[in-house]
Order: sequence, then structure tokens, then C-alpha cells
Amino acid sequence: MEQATDSTQHDGPAGLTEAEAEGRLRHYGPNEIAERRPRPLVTLLGKFWGPIPWMLEATILLQVVLGKDLEAAVIAALLGVNALISFVEEGRAGKALDLLRHRLSATARVRRDGTWRSLPAAGLVPGDLVHLRMGDLSPADVRILEGGILLDQSALTGESVAVEAGAGAMAYAASVVRRGEATGEVAATGLGTYFGKTAELVRTARATSHLSVTIFRIVRILAIIDAALITALLGYAAWAGMPLRDVLPFALILLVASVPVALPATFTLATALGAAELARSGVLLTKLAAIEEAAGMDVLCTDKTGTLTENRLTLATVARLDAASDDELVRLAALASDSATQDPIDLAILDAAKARGLLTDPPDRLAFVPFDPATRYSLGRYRGPDGELHVAKGAPQAVAALVRAPPDMTEAIDRLAASGMRVLAVARGESRAGLRLAGLIGLADPPRPDSAALVKGLQDLGIRVVMVTGDNAATARAIAGQVGIMGMSAAPDALDHPREGEALDYGVYARVYPEHKIRLIRLLQSAGHVVGMTGDGVNDAPALKQADVGIAVSGATDVARASAGVVLTAPGLVDALTAVRASRRIYQRMLTYTINKIMKTLEIAVFLTVGVIVTHVFVITPLLIVLLLFTNDFVTMSIATDNVGFSPRPDRWNVRTLMLTGGILASAVLVLSFTVFFVGRAALGLTLGELQTLVFVMLVATGQGNIYLVRERGPFWRSRPGRWLLAGSLADLAVVAAMAARGILMAPVRPILIAALLAVVAAYLLVLDILKVRVFRYLAIH
Repeated sequence: MEQATDSTQHDGPAGLTEAEAEGRLRHYGPNEIAERRPRPLVTLLGKFWGPIPWMLEATILLQVVLGKDLEAAVIAALLGVNALISFVEEGRAGKALDLLRHRLSATARVRRDGTWRSLPAAGLVPGDLVHLRMGDLSPADVRILEGGILLDQSALTGESVAVEAGAGAMAYAASVVRRGEATGEVAATGLGTYFGKTAELVRTARATSHLSVTIFRIVRILAIIDAALITALLGYAAWAGMPLRDVLPFALILLVASVPVALPATFTLATALGAAELARSGVLLTKLAAIEEAAGMDVLCTDKTGTLTENRLTLATVARLDAASDDELVRLAALASDSATQDPIDLAILDAAKARGLLTDPPDRLAFVPFDPATRYSLGRYRGPDGELHVAKGAPQAVAALVRAPPDMTEAIDRLAASGMRVLAVARGESRAGLRLAGLIGLADPPRPDSAALVKGLQDLGIRVVMVTGDNAATARAIAGQVGIMGMSAAPDALDHPREGEALDYGVYARVYPEHKIRLIRLLQSAGHVVGMTGDGVNDAPALKQADVGIAVSGATDVARASAGVVLTAPGLVDALTAVRASRRIYQRMLTYTINKIMKTLEIAVFLTVGVIVTHVFVITPLLIVLLLFTNDFVTMSIATDNVGFSPRPDRWNVRTLMLTGGILASAVLVLSFTVFFVGRAALGLTLGELQTLVFVMLVATGQGNIYLVRERGPFWRSRPGRWLLAGSLADLAVVAAMAARGILMAPVRPILIAALLAVVAAYLLVLDILKVRVFRYLAIH
């Protein structure tokens, strides 16, 4: 996609023609560096290294030493399947991120055929004329021809001090423009750049996510419980004189059963599918972990311009102070603008001036200082028929500070701002020291048609929306009222010494600088909130990185997108609502997995340990426990594709609540487990082998049934399960029933007995669903 812009107000070389650029692109190749990837075999072998594989490998070794070759082979197959699934799913996730990286590739402002265009940086060739401005990553090695910029080269050199670069200096690929603007010629691209690489926009940080940390905390608790039960089992075995060669493998397999073998693959699959779903909706993730943070977001700090408003500024009105006419005031504002910057304010003023025919014979430009958030004005110097002309345009307070004796503009500013206009002041003079105010211009940027619905949608999800803008308070209040943002407005100094909770007392923060955004986010985070922040400029980058959920909106600078976790490709903020809903759906799937894992682990650990102590026999064999890992853990991976809704409030992981919930429900399932065993032994007169088979089928059935029990926070019949989940469960039960009936790897059991057992489990879980609803409601599981 490319966007053509007028070259008015920018003198200099015309750049290459499209034909010349295409020829050079064929000669030099694209402006990119092929990424080195680890060999697939090395990646696959890495799946056999880590705490979970080590436990399984130790178990295999012990089984081989004890002569239990079949058990060792089955566990080895389990380890191999786990590694293969994780390898395949991570490969798919990597491809998804590659697609996102391609879609998020940096763009550059290039002059082709005398017209400024926005093109993908990969299409640059040596000799191209490019324009750099604050917030850009230098797309190649660029030799500056005119202008001046402050370059941050810390990513390349390690030096934290930025350097000034003017005409003749080189802006190397991947350096960040911190201030100013400049036009330059591309000197080298791709492998020919000084540092041998271009900037990589998407940084796939591999920090451990909150979700995985929470789940591993739960696993650690379960492992401690298992260790205590195994200690009791070993103590009993020693007292009862049970052979150590039989007890030790049983105990080790029992510990392995508490480990979430399928967790890495399940988590990767859930987040990768979520990222793909969001990408289809125009929401791109710079890292997969970003999606889960959005599930807990309860405060969203959002900019106004281009986010809640259309960002299609038009010149709405003017208020003359010293200008001879409205046209003269507009012409002066246009002379303090530059189309090469692609700044919406500059483009709106230039379009208005061009429509009025005010730039047919512009004076010669001698110097130009573009808008800088630190100064809040732009400044141009021209040579006219009557001598030099200096013009300034920017925030009224900033421009007034350049004037010796500024008149009182308060009433005029308030009148324009009250209608939601963005107010700028224009000054002119024969010298910079002699500037005088020429007048005010009002730019209209009405709210987007969907902004009010967006704000209400976020509020309905329990997310408070706070407007954080650089505009004055009157303009911000007017727009906030139109889109439904509630709360009083405040100046940034309200953040200096806030009372406890005061940061949330306000709905609007006006005249905000970057340091104020950081301060607001930290205050909210210190109060326990999960904070989202939207932004598009380099001045927003620190806040985007500080926020729990950094959201770069459409048209954001390269630095802003690199700092954010979520990137929106469509104008506005509606897709942020999509991201929140998708993240909460992923949370629901992983919550189902977690509660199910807690229930299953407690059921197996307590039932098998207590069963040995009470009955003096192994209620199930180590081989069948391993088979249970196959039939439960890997089938439950299909939870990642389940059909779920999203919670009405921000999601939080509470380990204590989850353990209590799983413990209560596991206790109820344990009643069924012991009942099945004692009825099978006493009433049906089954042999030990048949009892062990029956227990295995029962554990598989309850494991699958638990998923449908806990996947819905209300009654289980409220929503339809995902087709892959349902198909996986039915196939699992069918295979297990066939193995039990035919005696494959276990003692055979009559089919009628298996069918009766499955019917009893289904009926019991239907009754247990009533208890589950009450437990979830009491413990606020939503």
C-alpha cells in the first residue's frame, strides 16, 4: 500500500523515478536481511531438555533398570509425542509471528517521480530520497542532505547519548530519530548497510507470561501435595513389607502424573490460535504473551486525536488578531507547515491554503524547524519581497511565549475549544525576536462515529476509559462528553501529589506531556490496576512500554509499534474491543484447563495413594497411569479450540481460589472413584486385574467429563462445546473402551460393564454440575 502526497512546501531533488527504482531493486535486492533460524532438528532435540522431559527420562531409565521394557517403551512414546506436538505447534506460532512481522514492517517516506509517497522500507534502493522525522527508525543508511535530527544509536553502538546529525552526516539503519526532521539520500540498503542489518520492528521477547507463571505455581503446589502422599505411601510400603521394585516405579509415575506434560503445547496452541484470530480482525501482536495481559486490563488510557476522533482535520474557523484578512492568516499558517512531515495538522492547513489558491507563488524557504512535542510549535524562515519573514504555528501558550507582549487570547481560545476544536496560534515577524500574534485557527476533528459505542463497550466489560491528551482542557472535555467518557478533567499537576485512588477520579487529563503519561500509568499500576495505553508517536513509546497493554494505533511510528504489544491496523480503537474479547476467551480456555488439571491431579494422587494404603493393593498399574497421561493430557489440548464466551469483568488469576475450587470438586469425584472400586471388588467380584482396568476406564471417563463440567461457568448445557473438543473426547472414550474390552495392555472387562460404568459417570457428573454452579458463584469464578 502506498500513499501519495503533494510535494508543496518542500524544495530539493525530485528523487528517483519509479523505473530507476525498479532497476536498482533488481540490482541491489530488497532492503532486508534474511533472518537466521535455528535448524529444525536442533529445535526438536531441545524439546527433550527441561524439567518435564527430565522426569519422564528418569522414569524411562528406572523402568529399563527394573526390566519393565513395555512400560519404558510407552513412556518413551509419550515423551516423543509431547516433543513432536510442541515442535509442530511452536512452528505454527512462529510462522504466525513471521506473518505479523511482515505486516508490521516499517515504512518510509520516499520521493519518487517528484511526489512524496509512503512505501515499505524493504522497497528502498540506493539513491532514493527519503524524509526522516521524529519517531522513525532509519530504514537504511541515509546521508542527510538538509535538516537536522537527533539520533539515538544505542541499539547499534551501546552508547546511550544521542547524537546530532545535520547535512552531510549519516543516519545508519536502525537508529531512532528522537527529535527534528531531515531529508536525505539512501546510501546503502540491506546487507550493504554499515551495520549489516536493518531494524527489526517486532521484538519477540520470550519473557515468561503471567499465565504460565500462575499455572506453574499451581503445579508446584500439586507437586508438594503429591510428594507428601508419596512419602506416606513409601512409609506404608516399608511398614507393610511391599517390594521396593514395585512401589518405587508406582511412586515415580504418580509424581509424573501431576506434571502438566501437555502444558507447553496447549498454551502455545491457544495463544497462536488467538493471534491468528486477531490478525484476521486487523489486530497484530508483536509477541504472543501480549494477548493474555489484555484479559486483565481494567483501565484504558487513550489519546484523543486519531483514536477517538477521525483524525481528518479540516480548517473550520479563524480568529484574526493582527492579520489583514482570513486568507493571510491561513497563508501564514501554511508557511509554518510542511507536507513532507505527513503531520495531519500540517496537511489540513496546506489543503485549505491550496484550495484557496494561497500557495501559487510561495517565498523561498531559508530554514524550517518542524513541530516538536517538547516545544509545541513549528517555525519557518523565508525570503520575501520585503525581506525576511518568520512564521510560527503551534499551541497558543507555546507561540505566545515567543511573542514579546502577547494579547489576552483566553476568551477566544475557550470559545473555539468549547466546541471541540483544536486551537492553534499563528505568529509572524521580520525576525524571531520580533514575532507578533497574527491570529488563531480552529481545526475540527469530530469524534469517530463508532467512538461512543466503543467507550460504552469497554465500560460494559468493566474497563474504565481515561482520555489523556495534549489538547487544552476545554477541547478535551467537549470530545470526552460526546463519546461518553465520564469523570472530571484535570491538569497534569494533579499527578504530582495525588491522594490515594485520586488518579481514577478523573476521566480526562489535558495538556499532558510524555512524562505525565508514565506517571499516570505507574500510579494506576501501584494501585493494583492492569493498565492499557494507546499511542502513535515516539513521545508515546515510553508509556506504551510501561503499560501492561501497550496499544499502537493505526499509523503509529515505528518506535511506537516496536514498544507496544498490540498493533491496530484499522483507524480508531474499535479493534481494541476485539482484542479484549479474544484475550478473555483465551483466559476462559486456560482456566478450564487449569481447574481440570487441579481436579484430575488431586483425584489421581489421593485415590491411588489412599487406595494402596486402605486396600493393600495397587488400584492401578504404572503402565495404566502412563496411558492415562496419553488419554487425558493430550486430548485436553483440544480445550485450546473450545467454543467459549468472554467474561463480563477483567480476569484475574487467583491461585488460592483455583486450588479451593479444584479441591472441592475433586473431593466429590473421589467419592465416585472409591465407590466404583469397592463395588467392583465386593459386589461384582472382579479380579485385581479387572478392577485395575475398570479404575483406568473410570479415571479416563471422569477426566473427560470434568472438562465439560468446568468449561461452562453456569450450567454445562449453556454453550455448545467446540467440535474438536467433542470429537477428541468421543474418540478417546471409544479407543479406551475398545482397549479395555479386548484386553490391550490391560486385563479385559465385559463391554456391558464398561457401558454401565460410563453411564454411571455421566449421571454422577450431571448431578455434580449443580454443586459446581454454586461453588463457582460462591468463589466468584467467572
